[in-house]
Amino acid sequence: MTPTRRLLHYFGRYKRSLFLGGLCVIGSAFFSLLKPAIVGNAVDTLAHAFSRGVLIRYGAQLVGAALVEGTFLYLQRWVIIGASRQIEYDMRNDFYGHMQKLPLEFYQEQRTGDLMSRATNDLASVRMLIGPAVMHSASSLLIVIGAFAMMMRIDREMALISLIAVPVVAGLVKFFGQRIHVRFRSVQDYFGDISARVQENLAGVRVVRAFTQERNEVEMFKRMNREYVDRNRSLIRLTATFYPMLHAMIGVMFVIMFYLGSRRILAGRLTIGEFVAFQFYLGRMVWPLIAFGWVINLVQRGMASMQRLHDVWSIEPEVSNEEGKRLEGEIAGELEVRDLTFTYPTVAAVGTVVKAGEPSRRHTVLRNVNFKVGRGETVGIVGRTGSGKSTLLALITRTFEPPPGTIFFDGRPIESIPLRQMRDLIGMVPQETFLFSESIGENIRFGRADATVEEVARAADLAGLTADVSTFPEGLETMIGERGITLSGGQKQRTAIARALVRDPIVLILDDSLSAVDTATEERILNALRTIRKGRTVLIVSHRVSSVKDADHIIVLDEGRVVERGTHEALLVHDGYYADLYRRQTIEDEIEEIA
Repeated sequence: MTPTRRLLHYFGRYKRSLFLGGLCVIGSAFFSLLKPAIVGNAVDTLAHAFSRGVLIRYGAQLVGAALVEGTFLYLQRWVIIGASRQIEYDMRNDFYGHMQKLPLEFYQEQRTGDLMSRATNDLASVRMLIGPAVMHSASSLLIVIGAFAMMMRIDREMALISLIAVPVVAGLVKFFGQRIHVRFRSVQDYFGDISARVQENLAGVRVVRAFTQERNEVEMFKRMNREYVDRNRSLIRLTATFYPMLHAMIGVMFVIMFYLGSRRILAGRLTIGEFVAFQFYLGRMVWPLIAFGWVINLVQRGMASMQRLHDVWSIEPEVSNEEGKRLEGEIAGELEVRDLTFTYPTVAAVGTVVKAGEPSRRHTVLRNVNFKVGRGETVGIVGRTGSGKSTLLALITRTFEPPPGTIFFDGRPIESIPLRQMRDLIGMVPQETFLFSESIGENIRFGRADATVEEVARAADLAGLTADVSTFPEGLETMIGERGITLSGGQKQRTAIARALVRDPIVLILDDSLSAVDTATEERILNALRTIRKGRTVLIVSHRVSSVKDADHIIVLDEGRVVERGTHEALLVHDGYYADLYRRQTIEDEIEEIA
């Protein structure tokens, strides 16, 4: 779908409102063109026989036409601008919803500030295209055509001469319009750069201050602001040249028409009233041509922004959300992975084109992985950094789409289960904890919006968070700041664990979620998990042997392959990677105790 077709798709949703607005535009244009005729007739009539009655009659006609025109103008703005706001509302929701479905690789390639710029500034520019640009272009077109028709009735030769302005305006619009489009796109792109820089500095303010880079960052921001101002000035200089040239051309046209009209009046070929009406119609025709210049500016800006939005819309979500057949009856929560081989797809940056023949940046992360987790079983997954542990969990949760027929849930391929139902059954604690700028309780309740206060408190207790919460002034209602800045690393992880537990999931997945807690807290959380994991399928990824030693089965990954599997005791006897890891961590724990 092209940007234009996508825009027309949104127009189609509000075609009735836009049709009604079009009728109002026609009404306002008609009464706008009626007023010069009234003035012309009044001048001719009053020139021959001046009377109060005639003056009042023409005055009432002029006021009436102006009132009706004003009513239609109000209605066209209310209807068309209102529809443009509704379209902007729909587009903003659709754009945000689309971004929620995009693959993680997309966000690894993009900057947050640039995406925010597209979702705010660019959508505002598109709204100006949809509303004011459409309304004024339709109104201007009708008035120009109507005014020219009335001018032809008054004096055909003078009307045809006035058409000289049309190709001049068209040439100016074409010349300046293309350049306005390019420069506005440059301005918007650079605004995205500035937004990204500000967002990164605010998010990383601790790092900036830790390395005393405040002055350098301020200077960098000044340079970027100067570049942004220079690009805007370049655009302003272009538009500042465009409009005066239009005004100058129109002024010359009025001088020509005044000269020709006065000669015709002296020759008796044109009455004073007709000449006055012609001049009014000329004004009605040429001033919309100036409006066309402003409209073209809005159109070029809007289409440049629409292209930037389309660049994001054109990226297809990796994970399909098509409705499959829901799981019915009792759900056991059995997981099976069969011959799983996975290669990360490559997502190009927004607006870039991948050329044919370019070498692929894809790499295989998992190779021929097989294992099965029965109902109520706990499986631990260990391995070196980069061995594919987190990728495996991302495939099970369909954060990435697994190859068809490689992962099964209760005997069914997970791609055949509705995505929403599949994720409702899973409680996930990711490796990188993200907390919202809300209270601790609201962050836990993010796992299940309808959770009661008692359920939130119980989940916090199971996650080992109760002792910490009791020291906070407002308990679970304590605000934690952006990204949980007021909490320690361990407190953040335990809050994330509570968020998963409050869902009461059938499948519980912990992705190295105990790495930031001390040994005593880890043992307390694991003891709680031993109780709640009964009847649940549990997957625990960890670098610590202590986190997985009580699992029913342990899988060891290395370079994407399963190199060891078995119970804790069996793997120690095997004396491989797992046994070596256990010995090293045991020594480290003993050294810490001595220290």
